[in-house]
Amino acid sequence: MKFSRELLRRVPKVLLHDHLDGGVRPQTVIELAKEARYRKLPTDDPDELANWFHRGAARGSLPLFLEGFEHTCGVMQTEEALERVAYEMMEDMNADGVVYVETRFAPVFHTHKGLHSETVVRSVLRGLDRGKKDFGVEYGVLLCAMRNMKPDLSEEIAELAVDFRDHGVVGFDLAGEEGGYPPKKHVEAFHYIQRENFNITIHAGEAFGKESIWQAIQWCGAHRIGHATRLIEDMKVKDGEVLSMGTLAQYVLDKRIPLEICLTSNMHTGAVKSLKEHPFGTYFRYRFRVTLNTDDRLMSNITLTDEYLTAAEVFDLKLEDLEKLTINAMKSAFVPYKKRIAVIYDVIKPGFAAARERPKTEAT
Repeated sequence: MKFSRELLRRVPKVLLHDHLDGGVRPQTVIELAKEARYRKLPTDDPDELANWFHRGAARGSLPLFLEGFEHTCGVMQTEEALERVAYEMMEDMNADGVVYVETRFAPVFHTHKGLHSETVVRSVLRGLDRGKKDFGVEYGVLLCAMRNMKPDLSEEIAELAVDFRDHGVVGFDLAGEEGGYPPKKHVEAFHYIQRENFNITIHAGEAFGKESIWQAIQWCGAHRIGHATRLIEDMKVKDGEVLSMGTLAQYVLDKRIPLEICLTSNMHTGAVKSLKEHPFGTYFRYRFRVTLNTDDRLMSNITLTDEYLTAAEVFDLKLEDLEKLTINAMKSAFVPYKKRIAVIYDVIKPGFAAARERPKTEAT
């Protein structure tokens, strides 16, 4: 079904997988670079810079996709820069109809000019708090450890996440290149998070096989999985029909483990050859708890509205399907149950009901 962009922009949306340093405005990157005397940018024209990031990311390789972060992280090395980027992210979420967002970042990438990790987190939270007050968007923060770094550093980030749990941090993540860096190497950090009754999401099954997802869940206790594109390897599918599931896929389905699907990003990183081949369609039809996400808005040149439009067009989704995906996301958010329920019944359901009542000319 085809929808107007404006209709989908207006419906309330929930975003669980979005990297703060992957969604910076091009103009902001340029201005922050000037302030920091950062001279590595390929251009100081915002349109050309946006195109540069997008071209660089869409090369079918996760390591190549990640190269652009050198520049965004390079200009996010002061308290003021971090606060500004966080605040502008909230403004962009509001403009896109997002009512709840979980933004994630790795504090270690913002300490190259002397900032302490705690200062990094506080700066981001200041920007998010100002954005919440000005734009009314609810948020949570996920702190990322990196797969290629020493496990001791992951434990420090895990402790930092718990230290800020009463100030807006809602969970802990493991990100970065999967190949050669299994999540179980960081198991002590995850055990600490579990002992503290806190929340875990892990990038898994994007550029590496189903084994990465299995480790994330069974070794590390992940409550959500970022991407999970390769979970399809544990399913026997013919002509779009699932003939059988392995124990991992069945476990994910039965336990309602949320999957943070990033359609456009997965195509850009080469996790899938084309959108039509993305396993999202199979996951959705067979009632896995899937959600739609942007991953890196700057790199992929998208908004969550774009991702909704793409999913609707490629997988023939109706408005009630998009509502279900949005409710899936809010059910899976790392905020207290009462807040999740309040957003679902006070914001999401009324918003989609209003969209259905609008003239049919908006959805043709």
